[in-house]
Amino acid sequence: MHTYINKLIFGIGLVCFSFTLAVGQNTKVIEIKTKSTSLVYAVDQSSRLIFQHYGKTVDSPENFKQHKAYAKPDTDRDFSYEAYPTFGLGNINEPALAAIHSDGSLNTELAFVSAETNDTQPGITETVITLKDRVYDFTVELYTKAFWNEDVISQWTVVENNEEATVKLNNFASSFLPLKAESYYLTHFYGAWAGEMSVAEEKLENGIKVIECKKGVRTTQTENASFLLSLNHPSLENSGDCYGGALAWSGNYRLAFQVDEWRTLNVISGINPFLSAWSLKAGERLATPEMIYTFSSTGRGQVSRNLHDWGRKYAMVGGTKIHDIVLNSWEGAYFSFDENTLTGMMDDAAEMGIETFVLDDGWFGNKYPRNNDDAGLGDWQTNTKKLPRGLDYLIDYAHSKGLKFGLWIEPEMVNPESELAGNHPEWIVQSADRDKITWRNQLLLDLSNPKVQDFVYNVFDSLLTSHPGIEYVKWDANRHVEQAGSTFLPASEQTHFWISYTHGLYSVYERIREKYPDFVIQDCASGGGRLDYGALKYHNEYWTSDNTDPLSRIFIQYGTTLIYPPVGAASHVSTSPNHQTLRMTPLKFRFDVAMTGRLGMELQPKHIQGDERVFAEEAITNYKQFVRPLVTNGDLFRLKSPYDEGGWASQMYVAKDQTSAVLYAFSLEPHLRGIYPTIKLNGLDAKKKYQIVEINKNGKTRFRGDGQTFSADYLMNVGIELKIADQFDSAVFLLNVVH
Repeated sequence: MHTYINKLIFGIGLVCFSFTLAVGQNTKVIEIKTKSTSLVYAVDQSSRLIFQHYGKTVDSPENFKQHKAYAKPDTDRDFSYEAYPTFGLGNINEPALAAIHSDGSLNTELAFVSAETNDTQPGITETVITLKDRVYDFTVELYTKAFWNEDVISQWTVVENNEEATVKLNNFASSFLPLKAESYYLTHFYGAWAGEMSVAEEKLENGIKVIECKKGVRTTQTENASFLLSLNHPSLENSGDCYGGALAWSGNYRLAFQVDEWRTLNVISGINPFLSAWSLKAGERLATPEMIYTFSSTGRGQVSRNLHDWGRKYAMVGGTKIHDIVLNSWEGAYFSFDENTLTGMMDDAAEMGIETFVLDDGWFGNKYPRNNDDAGLGDWQTNTKKLPRGLDYLIDYAHSKGLKFGLWIEPEMVNPESELAGNHPEWIVQSADRDKITWRNQLLLDLSNPKVQDFVYNVFDSLLTSHPGIEYVKWDANRHVEQAGSTFLPASEQTHFWISYTHGLYSVYERIREKYPDFVIQDCASGGGRLDYGALKYHNEYWTSDNTDPLSRIFIQYGTTLIYPPVGAASHVSTSPNHQTLRMTPLKFRFDVAMTGRLGMELQPKHIQGDERVFAEEAITNYKQFVRPLVTNGDLFRLKSPYDEGGWASQMYVAKDQTSAVLYAFSLEPHLRGIYPTIKLNGLDAKKKYQIVEINKNGKTRFRGDGQTFSADYLMNVGIELKIADQFDSAVFLLNVVH
């Protein structure tokens, strides 16, 4: 009875408070700003927190005090969208929050309590808005972090239960964003292994469009938790209102886009609630992952550049530092290697100017040797038959050649044929009394279990403490979850597994980064299966796809760099015919494509000889001296999309001070004689002149003006015609300001 009276008093207090206010006016305006954007909320006369605006900067936010929406048909509630809509009174659309309270009630209605803003560090402001249910002692904190210079905001929520018993959370989104326009065009990403981050754009109509994943692990292999939204027309590169969004979460996610009956677009993003109901006990709090947003009034190009600037600085390790050129052993050796194979690859790598050698899968396992993907995964001891002198011999050899040494691991996984599986069957993700289903002949370790977290951390830590010469790790994950189940979690909390696994993974990452803050780690999961800002936060770079075919990579990397920083895109030159597509392509085309990201090689380098060896060494030198600084910290401008008609692709990176740039152009299909592309450049200083010099020529000039100087306005408004027409023709140019 006492609890019921307290609830009633709290609810009546809020209602009475609302009648003291002037009808038709908002009582408080909360503006969150970046350099060019504003996010505005208002508190209305009934203490609801109402979304008002997210987009171009509002110079007079006080006007929102007078802003009032019309009433909905057949109701006395005004036509306003709450900042965090719940299932309960007043919301008939998809809710951000749906909870079953401790007394069984299905309804939640949040009222504004307070707002607090702090500058957490230069250029970053954090705002916390506290909302509380009108009846229950149940609180939601809305967090927004504003990154001033990058025009990026991130949002997440913290739900706190101070009721007398457990509250069941069925939906608990990170963010809600309502947009109002005549029409909405969604760009999203799809694919499969070896074909990640394909781009699709569609007009959103009434109903709910959902982008989601339920795989648990490798959640970005077939979809990605990111998108672009263009208002009133399909997205354009250099004009129009465009939003970018990306969820920083490596587990199951759900992005819902609902065009409601009033033609407003409701965007709800966060953890996928599928089989993930969370029992929030009395006194507990649950934080959701960050949702990243940016807005541009000048098209999707600026959206990408905002995300790249933010990602390099805040969402990856060493994002503004120069990345090494890597030779990875996988496609050059696979599982069939010995010491001589590897030292021979190192000899060639050093001669060609490569900086890091990475030994991929197959180096471990003794009782169950890792000679294929059937066995050994989980037994992280050096295979003494293949490598009788151990890893230290290879590390020392690499160092003697001036190379850094890196190693592949897959610590979240286990083969049934392994000592680990025999010793700890309870560590495996499983459903009791059911046959375990393998994928790539392996099973998944249960990272919701702290003992498994310790094991995975120790795999990493033990390797580095036993072999301190290791300077790079490729962290892979080659399967998803098919049978969710944990021997660690109690029966009543099995739906916690999906979230607890990802929290466990992040806990391991946190421990690693606490001890090894600058160590180079590549984010890989069968290629691009874990490409999200949640995982990227702990990594220096990402393996975009296991598909190294250059034509495929043009499309894959185009989609990837719409959202993620190109500096982290490991892009490797591989052999011809390509091992995934069997396509034959010229070495120049392979190099030119790979130089649009973090250049590397994925082949047996001794197979490159003669003139091709000379070209490869020259291209590596060009990349180091001229191209790499621009890929690392320059602004990306997309000039021709591979998805457009014509069969061309072109892009450029421009230095922040606009004194230098690198331009790429590719012919994706055969063109009739005399049909050449005219490329209009972008991002240059319109008042300056630039000299254009072709590199990676391979004995042929593809621009009549090679070496000449042109005004920036000519290059951007008239453009240059390039003599590339045959399929797999390509060209790379350096531009430098002439004073």
